[in-house]
Amino acid sequence: MVSVIQFALETKEEVDDGMSTSKYAVVDLETTGHSPSNGDRIIQIAIVFIENNKIIDTYMRYVHPQRPIPPFIHQLTSIGDEEVKDAAPFEKIAEEVADLLAGCIFVAHNTDFDVSFLQKELVRCGVSKWHGKTIDTVELAKIMYPTLPGYRLQDIAESLNISLKQAHRADDDAEATALFLLKAIKKIKNLPKETLNRMHERSFAMKSDVSTLFYEALKHVRGKETSNDYALFRGIPYLKSKPTTTSWPEPIEFPADNMAKDRIMQKIHPSYHVREGQAQLMDLTWQAFVEKKQIAVEIPTGAGKTIGYLVPALIRAYETKQPVVISTYTNHLVDTLAEEVQKLEKALEMTIPTTVVKGMANYISFGKFEELLHFNDEVYDDSITIMQLLVWLTETTTGDLDEVNVSGGGQLFIDRIRKRSMRVKKDERVADFYTHTLKNCQQSMVLLTNHSMLVNDQQRYDPLFHSISGLVIDEAHQMNQAAIRTHQQVFSYTKWKYVMSQLNGLSSCQLLFDIQDILKRFRFNHKISTERLQQSFNEFMFAFDESMLVLMNSNSNYDNKQSTRTVKPLSKRLRSNEIFDKVLRKMNEYISVTENYAMPIQNLSNELTLHEQAALNEWFYWVNEMKIKAGEWIELFLEQPKSNTTIWMEKDSRSLPGSLQIKKSPVNGSEVIRDFVDTFEEEAGIVWTSGTLTAGQQDRFVLDQAGLPSSVPLYTFDAPANFYEGAHTLIVEDMPDIQQVSNEEYIEAVADALIQTAVAIEGRVFALFLSHDMLKKTHQAVIDSESLQEEYMLIAQGVSSGSRHKLLKTFKQQKKAVLFGTTSFWEGVDVPSEQLSAVVVVRLPFTSPEEPLFKARSKALVAEHKNAFIHLGLPEAILRFRQGFGRLIRSSDEQGFFIILDRRIDTKSYGTSFLQALPTSSVKKVSLEGLVNEIENCYND
Repeated sequence: MVSVIQFALETKEEVDDGMSTSKYAVVDLETTGHSPSNGDRIIQIAIVFIENNKIIDTYMRYVHPQRPIPPFIHQLTSIGDEEVKDAAPFEKIAEEVADLLAGCIFVAHNTDFDVSFLQKELVRCGVSKWHGKTIDTVELAKIMYPTLPGYRLQDIAESLNISLKQAHRADDDAEATALFLLKAIKKIKNLPKETLNRMHERSFAMKSDVSTLFYEALKHVRGKETSNDYALFRGIPYLKSKPTTTSWPEPIEFPADNMAKDRIMQKIHPSYHVREGQAQLMDLTWQAFVEKKQIAVEIPTGAGKTIGYLVPALIRAYETKQPVVISTYTNHLVDTLAEEVQKLEKALEMTIPTTVVKGMANYISFGKFEELLHFNDEVYDDSITIMQLLVWLTETTTGDLDEVNVSGGGQLFIDRIRKRSMRVKKDERVADFYTHTLKNCQQSMVLLTNHSMLVNDQQRYDPLFHSISGLVIDEAHQMNQAAIRTHQQVFSYTKWKYVMSQLNGLSSCQLLFDIQDILKRFRFNHKISTERLQQSFNEFMFAFDESMLVLMNSNSNYDNKQSTRTVKPLSKRLRSNEIFDKVLRKMNEYISVTENYAMPIQNLSNELTLHEQAALNEWFYWVNEMKIKAGEWIELFLEQPKSNTTIWMEKDSRSLPGSLQIKKSPVNGSEVIRDFVDTFEEEAGIVWTSGTLTAGQQDRFVLDQAGLPSSVPLYTFDAPANFYEGAHTLIVEDMPDIQQVSNEEYIEAVADALIQTAVAIEGRVFALFLSHDMLKKTHQAVIDSESLQEEYMLIAQGVSSGSRHKLLKTFKQQKKAVLFGTTSFWEGVDVPSEQLSAVVVVRLPFTSPEEPLFKARSKALVAEHKNAFIHLGLPEAILRFRQGFGRLIRSSDEQGFFIILDRRIDTKSYGTSFLQALPTSSVKKVSLEGLVNEIENCYND
């Protein structure tokens, strides 16, 4: 970690580099709360002074708040009444602080809080307000480090290796913020001057005065040449790609016996030994690739699955000089796989040319991005996102937009610059990241992709995944779902409204004026008036809004009286309403008007300025967007769904019309899966693998759902001996019966169970729900009880802000936390035992019988004279149940509690099927009081 003294010594030689003449005061406050007007006061203030790129002085004072410090603040900051008992109140030091800050640029991590709070305190104490420039390091971090997973100070410190001894202490926070500022200034100075120029232009739109930093940097780089590390695309610097090697090393012999496998494992880690299941997976994978056949392998957590298939896959690729393809469920898991390959590459001291391949829309369209830079009517979210992208382009080797951490508003801008077409202009070809990715595929040993990309590849004119030596499908239990989602169509009210807000701009904003100026310059007398443009748009909008009212007001017995959320089929009668035809008619009229308005200048590209060309392209971009939307409208509302397709509506009465969605989906993905499997079957071996392929007595459930023939053998392996010795499964038998009591009564009991579990374990609890509604109500019930409020961090999916990844990261960072999660937290989440001690199953994870896809699949089973519960509902629930259990124990030395609140596991005949599916027989029935005793006894043993 970098300390203040160390950093000051390291930057001493840079004092006279001409970078900065400003003096910065980096301020952090600890307070009793957020509102001085309600009596909250400062309890600690720290200031770190920076001048000439080095720390020159520090200031720290405890402050007596003249009232007790709340317990929560004491726990958060470690500052209590004892620490401040001899400190002066702020009235005594207010003038001293004001004098210290005079003439400085005020720097803080969230200036909105620190500046505002300090100003109010100065005024209260009769001291003049501070005046000057501010720099918010949250904003600066987002701009200069656009790929960080989070922008809390502790997140930044962890990611950038900056010392932060104790978060939420003013002295430590101010020190870390100062070190970050120096790091950011140094990075700014090293940006290409072309990047600096563009960022300086947009920096005036930022909320704090970061423009001063870019101005100072521009003075420093004036006259300097841009580094050879960068290339330019239309004046925008980006990191040059390094050529991928085409040479293949000599083949490696497959380790036939366990001693040879051990030698490979010990290269990866000296203490590693090949495990029985892992050795068998290596042999099975190798045999499948050599014999070009399909197999399925269930191998549990802790058996070394990833290494088990990676080693034979790599050796086979070397031997055949053809790549191996490895597919997994999500892009996040793809990136995790890439990290595993890098570790293997380092351990084996060999080069493994690897390419991560995602869908085209994951990559930046460089041409579209450059065009949008010609417009200056951006909102704040657009401006900061552009600045983030300009920095990111000097660092990225992939062009994968998932790397950039942007705001919700910034995501709308990101969506506009996603790559949509393989067609690129000649000057863009050399800079196009997706084109580079496709070229790299031809020279790689390992191709890593996601299930959606894999099933879609066969629809490409020139498929990527051909002439391969083998295919591994990891997380195979998700392949059917991925195939369904890949072919699912979704109407989202909010997304349509966003497009419409942009279309409205075609008749009233700067873009329209730009098109009018071009028309005037070439002396075209236009027959279509701007009034006609606006009228046509208004007619379209009126019809659209009317159609939304029809959907929102469509009453049905599907409406859930216990929940605000409604999911119901979109009936043929509802879709036959003439309003949907009217929307399409008005939409097409508007498309025609807008297209014809700019048609006279469409073919004048060679005579237009860069700005004019960008304006014309932007105009037709939105025209084409509307054409795409018209096609979606036809498919969703006007076409008759195919026999293997279902269509439904989702809405939440608390947030209409924003929550309104229409979804159209194939009932299952087996046909799509068969299409791509057939293309590989004679060419390469296929290994389907997962930790959960079997579901109780339905041992081929996942394989049947994917449409695999019975001739595909299924191998299952147990976990290593004693692996689950630390897992304790507890059934709480005095919970109310979920089918006999109201939702409110059950939620109250769940909240009580969670509180007692969290207190006994001291946090580190996952609570797994099926329903967002029940999750939110339980979360609120726990808050209302005030039992955990002061000591525990309560993190709720859909309530707390942030992605699943961000919520999980926050959970890991807290000593005492409870995470309330729904479907996505049942699987694919790795948390070590010191950060997760209990998984609480609130309800057995059955899919609702009214869920549209489930209902359609059930109907098909009934038509085949099969019991839908036995052949679909139960095995699906058991698979999810097993995945939930898998969150708990990830290695043999971990201990944890798998707590089941749903009494049906004990009272219904199917309950034993769930328990028998678990890899441990250690199951106890306990009362809620007994649950607490059991936990305490285990910890005391």
